Amino acid sequence: METTRQNKIARLIQKELGEIFLLQTKAMGGVLVSVSVVRISPDMSVARAYLSVFPSERSEEIVKNINDNMKSIRYELGTRVRHQLRIIPELKFFVDDSLDYIENIDRLLK
Repeated sequence: METTRQNKIARLIQKELGEIFLLQTKAMGGVLVSVSVVRISPDMSVARAYLSVFPSERSEEIVKNINDNMKSIRYELGTRVRHQLRIIPELKFFVDDSLDYIENIDRLLK
C-alpha cells in the first residue's frame, strides 16, 4: 500500500515525464508516448514508469531507446522538479500493454 507522499510524488513524476515525452516525440512523426502509471518505492529512490506507446508495434523499440537515454531524461526531470524534490529517483521504464490485453479480451468475447 502506497502512502500519500508516494502517490503525490508519483503523480508529479507522471505529469512531468508525460510533458517530456510529448516534446520529444513531436520530432518523430506518427509516434505517441504516454505515461500510464508511475510506481515509486517506499524510500523514494526508484520510480517505475509504465509507458503506453502508439503504434504498439514499435513499443519495444521505443522503450529500449528511452531506457538507453535514461540519464538525459532523468536530468531533464530533475531540472523540472528541483524545487519539489530533494532527490530525483532512479527511473526504470516498462511497456504498458494493458490496452493490447483489453483489445484481446474484447476480440475473444466477440
